[in-house]
Amino acid sequence: MNIFTGQINGWESWGKIFQSIECFEPLLKYIFSRHNLAYTGIEHCTPGTNAVFKAGDLVVKIFAPKESGMDTDSDYKTELFGMERANRLGIPVPQLVACGTVEDKYIFHYLIMEHISGNSLSRFENRMTDNEKIEFARRLQEITDRMNTPCERFNDCDVIERALNCGRWSNFPLSFQNERREYLKKYKITAPVYVHGDLNPDNVLIDAQGKLYIIDFADAVFAPAEYELAAIICELFRFQKPYMYGYLGEYDIQELTEKCFDSLLMHDFGYSIIRCNLGNIEEITSLAVLKEKLYFSIRDTGTGTLSH
Repeated sequence: MNIFTGQINGWESWGKIFQSIECFEPLLKYIFSRHNLAYTGIEHCTPGTNAVFKAGDLVVKIFAPKESGMDTDSDYKTELFGMERANRLGIPVPQLVACGTVEDKYIFHYLIMEHISGNSLSRFENRMTDNEKIEFARRLQEITDRMNTPCERFNDCDVIERALNCGRWSNFPLSFQNERREYLKKYKITAPVYVHGDLNPDNVLIDAQGKLYIIDFADAVFAPAEYELAAIICELFRFQKPYMYGYLGEYDIQELTEKCFDSLLMHDFGYSIIRCNLGNIEEITSLAVLKEKLYFSIRDTGTGTLSH
């Protein structure tokens, strides 16, 4: 076959076409016909790493082929496992309609799922009261309690080994880098569970009835439960007390600091989360400095007066 019309030769070329309707429409028409789905045209969705399009009441996600420079075979298998597992556990996620692989000029893995008519937390947050934030966080906590549970291994990712080899941390002062490496080498994972790994504001949707949905499972890993906290506390909640109280109940600041600290150091997006939420990385010269910044953010940051 030769359905796909674009040219892919490295990451830059993929970045130029991965949201091109002109390039992907013939491929999408073929995929829909393969599954006997009515094709009514496509439109753009929020861009990410992969090609994502809306088609009527469905969303199609086409994973970047190896010619892009990315190895997304694992991402595809991981996301498929995560969605199927969530469906079994009754976790609110888009229903999976179809999945598969097209061997065309390039090999494309794809998922077709229902489109959720909802918005990300960032769209609602400015209109939410403290009590609404508490309730949102309570419902998220119910979801993660079901999700962050033991399961079979679903990919080959060793989170500690990956963290040790992640080049993004080289932007930190050398003293911090050395301390982090030694800390992680001694870190022992004793009770790994399934974690989503990227519960940021774009991956938690709220529909018109206020129901929460979790999307984008491609970064899920087998890891300690606290791995989930880096994105939730720092990015999704941004340390705001109503959210944190709703999610954690009465919490000990020092204990939460320790868990978030471990999560940040091993997290695949830890560098970015720190840079965006905890200040100038050039000032973080040691693990102690990072822990102190994290402690004061948990203790002091956020708005709202809680009645408890």
